[in-house]
Amino acid sequence: MTETWLTQESYDRLSAELEHLKTEGRAEIVERIEAAREEGDLKENGGYHAARDEQSKLEARIAQLTELLRDAQVGEAPADDGIVEPGMVVHAEIAGRNLTFLVGAREAMRGVNEDLEVFSETSPIGQAVMGHTAGDTVTYDAPSGKVMEVKITEVKPYHN
Repeated sequence: MTETWLTQESYDRLSAELEHLKTEGRAEIVERIEAAREEGDLKENGGYHAARDEQSKLEARIAQLTELLRDAQVGEAPADDGIVEPGMVVHAEIAGRNLTFLVGAREAMRGVNEDLEVFSETSPIGQAVMGHTAGDTVTYDAPSGKVMEVKITEVKPYHN
């Protein structure tokens, strides 16, 4: 996995979520599984299967956060030098539409500014715009296979 840029605030919030999931979150799921087991036959026990599904989702989220935080680059927003890099908000024109997005981790925006679109620096559009500045036009291959043109109109550091 690549390094992910996070503000200190985002890092702290995600660390607290991880700690909660590892402690209280796991304990709550174990209690629900045990209570459902006591109801009898596990094959037809909807509560048991639902609790096991929740346990799987919880463990997947723990693994995701552990990896994200392990590889995170924590700090202030990058310099306001107009160059696209992780932590920068890009204003662009794509297929006749104006789009504003953050280059970075979607997790950094969870619960903060979920209206702002986020693309990782390893996504097709992220790779295309990295290192470029306002006024540059770049292309990338969309998941549909279509070649998309991106005209970068403004690049600013993200501030929450």
